[in-house]
Amino acid sequence: MDPLAWIVAGGLLMSVIALAGSLTTLMSPETLKRLLLPLVALAAGSLIGGAFFHMIPEGTRSLAPLTAAAWLVGGFSSFLAIAQFLDWHHDHGRGVREGRKPVTYLILIGDAVHNFVGGLAVASTFLISPSAGVTAWIAAAAHEVPQEFGDFGVLVHGGWSRRRALFWNLMSALTFPVGAVLAYFASQHLDVAGLVLFGAGNFIYIAASDLVPEIKSQPDPRVAALHFGCFAIGLVLMFAIAYRFQQAL
Repeated sequence: MDPLAWIVAGGLLMSVIALAGSLTTLMSPETLKRLLLPLVALAAGSLIGGAFFHMIPEGTRSLAPLTAAAWLVGGFSSFLAIAQFLDWHHDHGRGVREGRKPVTYLILIGDAVHNFVGGLAVASTFLISPSAGVTAWIAAAAHEVPQEFGDFGVLVHGGWSRRRALFWNLMSALTFPVGAVLAYFASQHLDVAGLVLFGAGNFIYIAASDLVPEIKSQPDPRVAALHFGCFAIGLVLMFAIAYRFQQAL
């Protein structure tokens, strides 16, 4: 299949994940609370695994070590700058408790920027190979599901109607295919391998800065073990996919 077809299909499918947040209306707050952190742990492992087991090996094949490192650090730093500028983090529970309606707008803006950069990263990986693209897409999708659950919950509890929250959450998600298509055409002028490493830096920042802190401080050892197990599952899944595609080549 043509790389552009992969990119467009993957981008649109990723946007549909924004509708997953509507499932929170069918759950009790207790059920959502129990489900969210294990999903966050799974997403953290998937992002770390996707970056280290596939995106970094693929991206470093054609670049000098120092150049590759610069792209990777650039991707990490860009998300740090975005987080600082927007004052937006994944600590959804805090936004719900404080009931700060302005945080709902920050979440939508932050999500739109995040999805746009994510689209650039995943599409660039598809341009290297479909296998690398699939791995990056799965890692990104594993992160999106718990994020969309949390975002939708914050919007509704922040005073938005469910219909309006769903609509604007979907609109912010559509920046993913926009970024993906832009990456396809920008690849004619930029090094695709560099963009892949830039995306890997994004993944590492999200996992290490936003997701891991939410799951690491658990006084109950059984809960901590569950979260680490979900994290490990994400890592193993990404390794297995990367290994499987490598053997198929």
